[in-house]
Amino acid sequence: MMIGASPESDLKILRLSEGLYKKYDLKRVYYSAYVSVNQDSNLPSLETPPLLRENRLYQADWLLRFYGFKAEELLDETHPNFNHLLDPKCEWALRHLENFPVEINTADFYTLLRVPGIGVTSAKRIIRARRNFDLNFENLKGLGIVLKRAIYFITCKRNIL
Repeated sequence: MMIGASPESDLKILRLSEGLYKKYDLKRVYYSAYVSVNQDSNLPSLETPPLLRENRLYQADWLLRFYGFKAEELLDETHPNFNHLLDPKCEWALRHLENFPVEINTADFYTLLRVPGIGVTSAKRIIRARRNFDLNFENLKGLGIVLKRAIYFITCKRNIL
């Protein structure tokens, strides 16, 4: 999809991508920032290509395909475009603080996937490692968790009653 050549919002583009995945069982949708190659009055003229917007759409697309997110969770009519300062997963987390903090030692796989700084591989490592012992922040570093991002959304203390 060409990004920036027409006025569609990120939400509309993401809904279209989600629909393509569901209806046609596509494996991947590609996004490309519109770059004006010649000066024609019929073509849109942009000062700079929307490369960051393209990147944000790729990040959101990854969340749709591998993290179980839906387009309507990431964006809505009141927020139809991604924030240029935050990646889509972090932006979602900040808008849904009621879901945090997540306790690393008890959270299920899909809850772990919603934490910024924790990916699919890291979530699997957490699930595997905590079978043997309670995890702490040092353990998480060793498992490849990006603590710089995750630390604001997690706890590492099992509540024992």
